[in-house]
Amino acid sequence: MNEPLHPLRLGEILDRTAQIYRSRFLVFLGIATFPAGTMFVFFAAIVGIVQWIGPKASEGPTVANAIAWTLVILLALLIVPATAVSTALGEAAMSDAAARSFLGHPITIRNSYKTAWRRGWRYLGILLLQGLVIFVGPMVVFGIVMGVMIAGKVSGFAANDSSPLFGGLLFLMFIVFGVFAVWMLLRLCLAFPASVVEQAGAWSALKRATRLSDGTKGRILVLYILGVLLNQIMAWVVVFPAMILIALIPGLQGPAHARELGIAMTFCLYGAMFAVRALTKPVYGIGLTLFYFDQRIRKEGFDIEWMMQQAGMVEAVATQPSQIVGDSVRAMGAENATVDLAEDAHAIEIMEAVTVEASESASPEDRKA
Repeated sequence: MNEPLHPLRLGEILDRTAQIYRSRFLVFLGIATFPAGTMFVFFAAIVGIVQWIGPKASEGPTVANAIAWTLVILLALLIVPATAVSTALGEAAMSDAAARSFLGHPITIRNSYKTAWRRGWRYLGILLLQGLVIFVGPMVVFGIVMGVMIAGKVSGFAANDSSPLFGGLLFLMFIVFGVFAVWMLLRLCLAFPASVVEQAGAWSALKRATRLSDGTKGRILVLYILGVLLNQIMAWVVVFPAMILIALIPGLQGPAHARELGIAMTFCLYGAMFAVRALTKPVYGIGLTLFYFDQRIRKEGFDIEWMMQQAGMVEAVATQPSQIVGDSVRAMGAENATVDLAEDAHAIEIMEAVTVEASESASPEDRKA
């Protein structure tokens, strides 16, 4: 980053996000590939085993079928924790790389994941807390309210009751809980950048994110909307041409090859989801990290603090310790700090000389006054 830090408008944040992504495209893509690839491997393995079992089901219980079903159950049990761990580490690594790139520090896939791995439990805790607040909590409340409605036999629940009350209340609950989930997402989405940059614990990072997101939720919502649109457009661009090409393969045409065609289409769909997720995930990670720094600049004067740190005038943040900021200052600012301090010392000498000169040239009456 060559230009000085300053508050950014929404358009500038989006533009800077694209610049950072393009400048280190392979690094950010490599970071996003790990969590996306974890999901793809598990889904592909489950689908592949189930498809293999299909024709052999008529053979009855065999050792091979028993082993295959055991693998399916084992993969189904492991997919949630594996996805959670890979997602948490990927989010932290993405925030680390985006923050270092924004501050002008070199980045690599290995170093970003190494930083995330050191405090993996903390980042997993952030992800779980976000999931509980944004998804699990509303779903539990939704289930309880729906159970109460069913137990109370609200009009419209029975099949022979044409009243729209039950359906209307159900639709209203979907809207309310959906709005609540989006609102909480906007409040807590800066937790990973806050934790990575400031080395804050899981709960502290969530509280910090809540404070920093105040006043910028609308801009963050625009980022999410643009990300969803980009995801959908890329999905259409990738999936449909691939499916058309698979359907035109001569060896897969005809009713006799319908099963093979279905398997190929399924793997094509999951492969496209993996590719689109890996390509679009950095947009969210980089954009949210830029929003984090922008809010710190607006609310806490981080731009002034950063310039003073580069000049060697202050140490790294005392109240909010930052490993990334400290590393950047030590790596980038040592030489500049020496020059700036020398210039500051020279300026102070000039000011002192001018003061002495002015005081000597003043008349006795002016001195008494």
